[in-house]
Amino acid sequence: MSSDAPVESAAATGMGAGTPRIEDAALLRGEARFLDDIPVAMPLHACFVRSPHAHARIVSIDLSAARAMPGVAAAYAAADLYGELTEWRMPLGFALADLPANTTPFVLASSEVAFAGEAVAVVLADSRRQAEDAAAAARVDYEALAAVADCRAALDEGSPRVRSELESNLLQRYTLEHGDCEAAFAGAAWVFAERFWTHRGAAHPMEGRGVLAAPDVAGDALTVWSSTQMAHELHYAIALMLGQPEDQLRVIAPEVGGGFGAKFMIYPEEIVVPAVARKLGRAVKWVEDRREHFLSAIQERDQYWSVEFAADARGQILGVRGEMVHDHGAYTPQGTNVPYNSASSLSGPYLVPACRLQVSVVHTNKVPVATVRGAGYPQAAFVMERMLDRIAQGVGIDRAECRRRNLIPADQIPYVKPLKSRAGVPLTIDSGDFPALQARALAEIGYAEFDARRREAAARGLCRGIGLANGVKPTGRGPFESARVRIAPSGQISVYTGALAMGQGIATTLAQLCAAHFGVAAQAVQVRAGDTAFVSHGMGGFASRQAMMAGSAVTLAASRVRAKALRSAAALLSVEEDCLLLADGEIKTPDGRAVSLARLATLWKGVPGYALPGRDDPGLDETAHFHCDAQSYAGASHACEVEVDPGTGAVHLLRYVAVHDSGRIINPVLAGGQVHGGVAHGIGNALFEWMGYDAGAQPITTTFAEYLLPTAPELPRIEVLFQPSPTTLNPLGVKGIGECATVPVAAAVIGAVEDALRAHGVRIAEFPLTPMRLLALIDQGRGSIPGDC
Repeated sequence: MSSDAPVESAAATGMGAGTPRIEDAALLRGEARFLDDIPVAMPLHACFVRSPHAHARIVSIDLSAARAMPGVAAAYAAADLYGELTEWRMPLGFALADLPANTTPFVLASSEVAFAGEAVAVVLADSRRQAEDAAAAARVDYEALAAVADCRAALDEGSPRVRSELESNLLQRYTLEHGDCEAAFAGAAWVFAERFWTHRGAAHPMEGRGVLAAPDVAGDALTVWSSTQMAHELHYAIALMLGQPEDQLRVIAPEVGGGFGAKFMIYPEEIVVPAVARKLGRAVKWVEDRREHFLSAIQERDQYWSVEFAADARGQILGVRGEMVHDHGAYTPQGTNVPYNSASSLSGPYLVPACRLQVSVVHTNKVPVATVRGAGYPQAAFVMERMLDRIAQGVGIDRAECRRRNLIPADQIPYVKPLKSRAGVPLTIDSGDFPALQARALAEIGYAEFDARRREAAARGLCRGIGLANGVKPTGRGPFESARVRIAPSGQISVYTGALAMGQGIATTLAQLCAAHFGVAAQAVQVRAGDTAFVSHGMGGFASRQAMMAGSAVTLAASRVRAKALRSAAALLSVEEDCLLLADGEIKTPDGRAVSLARLATLWKGVPGYALPGRDDPGLDETAHFHCDAQSYAGASHACEVEVDPGTGAVHLLRYVAVHDSGRIINPVLAGGQVHGGVAHGIGNALFEWMGYDAGAQPITTTFAEYLLPTAPELPRIEVLFQPSPTTLNPLGVKGIGECATVPVAAAVIGAVEDALRAHGVRIAEFPLTPMRLLALIDQGRGSIPGDC
């Protein structure tokens, strides 16, 4: 891995230094505290009674047998909790004015279930085992109703309704368009048409969801720990739905073992557990098992596209038209940003003069859909990149050259896209050089010399292919993030932020930025993220925003604390401020006199009857809110080389090159790790992760025996290179990384596989691509006999 990020100012700004992760010592020693490690005395354990039906009417719920089981403290259905809640439907995340009021999930279903796994009751017992046994004893009488699994069939006039309260399975239909599409197609030398399917999958963090609630009966307070990406949003939701006073509620995100979008929303379980804890006056814990994650955690990606691309004689895109049908699942927990992101980002980093795309957002009797890493952008990139391969093949030009002719030129950056965001904000690519990213990826993978490698593989009876894909994604979603920097009288430097750590190394990143202002090592800075007791406002971890938003807020707060310390030291030491040196936690004069930050913090604590050491407010403690409504666009160019065995359908990934523009790099080691993770996630999407449902909307992949994830032997060496174009939208010049690294992957991998099998006439318009499916495509293909590559 290499980086061209500037490092000359690392000592002064914290930028560019490869500081080792400060999180790792506790993780490696087993000292880190995840939700299941929180030491609360004798909590009750919750287990949810979940529907075995994809769609059914609830005739009755009898919990008497469950309540009589050993160790059971209580069992509740919806009717038993009505007095505990102010609302019975979940609040809508990313609220949109044009969504109906009956679109969100219920806290507990009481009259009807709309997907297999929907919770109808909760059992509380002394142990998880006892709670599970009691939940199995619950008697729920269901009247099975017709279910719909295919979002295209759900649009048919005679299709069963996903929920009886709905007038139609169609949640939204809209058209995004710009330019003169009719003229573009009328004047085209070429028109290419294709249908695509991107199949649904889940996030599957190492740690599943979980929540622990502990009431303080004496003070009417409630503390809630949750493995969440949104501590402050959860604080708001619990206060709203339980009528819990905000100042008597604390929400803490402990160590979070991965999120990837699955924890970027508020779930019914996160409301039920605090509600029953408060009702019983006892601590209650719920930790999701893997089967529950398959059955009830949000999923994403299921979309059907039918598109036509118009191109001139040189293969330059003139216009795009078509439709996309998006499977939204049974409810709308968090708006409809995924299909809008997909539709509005179809053009990616390319010039598309005209476009008309109709989008249908459709309910099915499946797990609800919300954002998984990439949030709709990988689907759009897959369609665009696959169509560019079709254009190149049809026009008779090289695939890389076809892309180069269509990429937004560097001299047109900043580039304002013709479409706008959901909030009506222009989509402006603020910085970048996409042709340069692609050129570097091609050079690194040896694109020009590939034919020799193809011939060598053919001699061994294997088909070798190379794929290329470009991507761009807005990062750093606002409108703000908060950070508080405090120096205690002990000398401890602490950072508190509304951003949230979930394994990506945010503690190291923020400590590194803060430490540079005080001349100390990053290890000397304590970082606390996702605790509503320390920061009153925060947005959380999502949309590749942590470095941009939280990093900028930390920089602002730390610079204010530094300035205050220097002012007071100058007064205390009777020198001019500009001659002072701050290093190793001390402020020194040229003649060797010094005062420590700890001493200054003690003076700023105040002594009764004595003046503070300056005219500022007490404490070396500053809170900053970094505001930014515009997003900065991160770019990527990925190249992948594969070998395919046409007899077995096995795909072997040989090389993977990822060139990224993520602006200035704070920590190249962590940044490279984020790209590695994003590429691994994308490879899983492309070749492994198949979330199966049968025709009755019953999930048929509910363990890792059926739903496969890539492991170390399946992954190639991922070569990461950074080619930064700093943004001016934040003081650090940084952009996001983790999600952009996933956006081009499926397109690059599938493109490489199709290229390997070009002699077989194989065309691939879907993912994931399993060996069995690939063999079927080879059988359907035209061209040479198997084994001829």
